[in-house]
Amino acid sequence: MPVEAVWSEYYLDEMDAAWLYRALARVEANPQRRAIFDNLAKVEDEHVERWRSLFHEHGGEVPSHSPSVRSRLLAAVARLFGSGAVLPLIIAEESREVGSYLRLARGATDKRTHDTAVAIATESAEHAQHLSESVGRQGEPWHGLAAGGYLRSVVYGFNDGLTANFGLVAGVIGASVEPHIVVVTGIAGALADALSMGSSGYLAAKSEAEVAARQVAIERDELRLMPDLEEKELALILEAKGLAPDTARESAEMMMRDPQRALQTKVQEELGIQPPSVTPLADGLVTGTATAFGAVIPLLPFLMLPAGPAIWASLTISMLAHFAVGAARSIFTGRGVWASGRDMFVVGFGVAAAGYVIGALVTKR
Repeated sequence: MPVEAVWSEYYLDEMDAAWLYRALARVEANPQRRAIFDNLAKVEDEHVERWRSLFHEHGGEVPSHSPSVRSRLLAAVARLFGSGAVLPLIIAEESREVGSYLRLARGATDKRTHDTAVAIATESAEHAQHLSESVGRQGEPWHGLAAGGYLRSVVYGFNDGLTANFGLVAGVIGASVEPHIVVVTGIAGALADALSMGSSGYLAAKSEAEVAARQVAIERDELRLMPDLEEKELALILEAKGLAPDTARESAEMMMRDPQRALQTKVQEELGIQPPSVTPLADGLVTGTATAFGAVIPLLPFLMLPAGPAIWASLTISMLAHFAVGAARSIFTGRGVWASGRDMFVVGFGVAAAGYVIGALVTKR
């Protein structure tokens, strides 16, 4: 890829980030967090100017910018549910930028690009750290994955319900049964899928919380029974974060005087355990409800239209919904909206086609 094309990609990303932080600041009610967003927007402006200067120095044309669909979606979600609903996703994006800019620095062929990439990687790491701390998380978020909390549960639950029940309805249609059988089967499938997804989400989150609690309990016992060894480990952790050996040892000694602080540091830095973004019960309820809403979509036309038109209406709205949910998933994956929506469209169509064929084959037997 030509170097200016690479610069354009990074330049547009920084423009997008500045726009999004200002959009978040406009809807943020918390003064402290609003100040963070305003400050981050200004820093992103500085990043934009760094790239502009590179374009000007090399005689390149600065690309025009308009906010991406992903950024507009995040801003819309923040307006509806508050910035807390999208912060984990933005932290994840800032975290990805750290690695992306470091890779750019390693592959840079000129000093100016290298220095620009390193400087922005450092500031992106600071952004991720500040945002992570604003939602009560510690540690270095660019070394882990940020979850989307309730928003992720909504999108993935809706996606599962839509795809699974669309395939089921298509299979029943392929079997050439009476319209009321389609409705009854679809309702039963929606209920079963919602209960299954909700209980699975609850049990998975509960199991994860239990594993984390056990690890924390073990670490607490180690601090109590082996304080000397744990103090040395704390010193090594702090030294790895950039402190001088003597300073790290002194800081570790001070931490050990406060067992709770020492435990918190060990849990976050050594075990990599962060506070959960949602409770198991809430995760189960949100996932199950979203699954039910997604599963109802293929059924709606059969509740309002005659059988013939209902089949085509169900196909149309279900495929549009597949594209929409694929586009929504791009919020988490960072992929392009159109590419993610297209892939989900193909998957949905494939599931429906398979269901229809299987239903038709079973009927012929």
